[in-house]
Amino acid sequence: MTHTARRMFGLIEPICLVSYLADECNDELAALGHPTYWDGYFASRAAPLGRVPAEVVHAAFYSFADGEAARHIPRAWETIPPEASFAARQRGSAASVRRILGDELAGSPGLVRAADLTAKAATSAPTAGRVMYAGLRALPVPGDPVTRLWHCANMLREHRADGHVAALVGARIGGTEAHVLDALAQGIHPPESFGRIHHLPKKRLAAVMDGLRERGLVDAEGHFTEAGRETKQRIEALTDALATPPYDALSPAELDELVAVLEPLTATLVAAGSR
Repeated sequence: MTHTARRMFGLIEPICLVSYLADECNDELAALGHPTYWDGYFASRAAPLGRVPAEVVHAAFYSFADGEAARHIPRAWETIPPEASFAARQRGSAASVRRILGDELAGSPGLVRAADLTAKAATSAPTAGRVMYAGLRALPVPGDPVTRLWHCANMLREHRADGHVAALVGARIGGTEAHVLDALAQGIHPPESFGRIHHLPKKRLAAVMDGLRERGLVDAEGHFTEAGRETKQRIEALTDALATPPYDALSPAELDELVAVLEPLTATLVAAGSR
């Protein structure tokens, strides 16, 4: 089933990326009063957790550097309730999906079926150990098909992310270290130039690279060692394995149908860069 989880990740991810790449979500959050992209990001993504302190958001998100969540949480919730931020995120994201797909695809029977099957998968997995996923599972599933598709794709994305965090913790790979491994896997060199970490203090990045060298995961030039590449591959394989439970709820025929109905939707989103 791990190949199913990997295949579904490729089909689901472009639906979720509109929340980060398209304008509508950010516009909705800005209209609420969030002054920056990152205020809106932290407030709306963490909203299903409730009014937890920054330390909890940092732990759940995992990949951000120390102090980054605290620059936004709880300040981002002081005048705007978490529920309002999440509603704006959902509203804007669904609007992006609808715009990119166009009236024909957005109103098609295939999209309705994709939303229904995605919802069946997304609401069927155990929540134990899945903090972000559990928070989203506690929210109502939207009735509108486009909104339902985004919402349930987002649930599946956070379910996978919870499992990815578990895989990283098991491999003793920290959040910034994970970005270095991702950069190298994508062929980015030096990995410190990766967009997710290039803004961090040079002293902090140097310490991360030194730690990876001491563990034998990168070489003196900052490239993967064999051990580093194998570690990255093990993390990804475990992430796929941990991402399979939602799809156990679907029969083989339903899985095949879900792939078939998602493919044209995802292809359209990919062609637009989910923007």
